[in-house]
Amino acid sequence: MSKYQIAQLNIATLLAPIDSPQLSDFVANLDRINALADDSPGFVWRLQTEDGDATGIDYFGSDKIVNLSLWDSVESLHNYVYRSAHVEIMRRKKEWFHKMGDAHMVLWWVPVGHIPSIEEAAQKLNTLRELGLTAEAFTFKKAFSAPNDLASVSADTWGGECPAT
Repeated sequence: MSKYQIAQLNIATLLAPIDSPQLSDFVANLDRINALADDSPGFVWRLQTEDGDATGIDYFGSDKIVNLSLWDSVESLHNYVYRSAHVEIMRRKKEWFHKMGDAHMVLWWVPVGHIPSIEEAAQKLNTLRELGLTAEAFTFKKAFSAPNDLASVSADTWGGECPAT
């Protein structure tokens, strides 16, 4: 079992205020899509307010919404994003969100038990924007493996023998 989980941040710039008629269908689907994530295999945690979503968090500006979550693997997250009912919402994003010019989604590995802050997530997004794809900040396009769990295990654990034999 890995000692790491994948964190993801995704931001979007709204075409209209969150409480506007233009975004009403998006808002009407939030509970359903968030519940789908919560019940998906590999889901660990997501940033939310007392309302059960993150639309009230304006860290990136009042015209942006944020999604920050943890998953047990890139594969689990990928399955939720691209192989579930979440896809139907993504297909409609042009109705609700501006096209982003900069990177707006980032993935990174965190140790199991660590809950990333919005500040940490913003830093990872800035790292991706400044350095491109690296093991520190990446996307589905070029996902990096979790840090090598064995690198932190003492050779004494194996009694001096190769664990593969």
